[in-house]
Amino acid sequence: MSFIIKQKKEDCIGCGACTSVCPNNWEMGEDGKARPKTTELPNLDCNKDAEEICPVKCIKIEESK
Repeated sequence: MSFIIKQKKEDCIGCGACTSVCPNNWEMGEDGKARPKTTELPNLDCNKDAEEICPVKCIKIEESK
């Protein structure tokens, strides 16, 4: 089973919560908003934590089809 990250980047407030709990896949962009280093995941790793900690809920992780 693999997963995909869907992010509503326009809703990101740049708080950095996702980058603090999952620095191996989340980084802050030049625009001050967070972004995933990759959107296709072989496993959830800490990305589920990033989804759950996001205060504006702009990160969604779904199973790949």
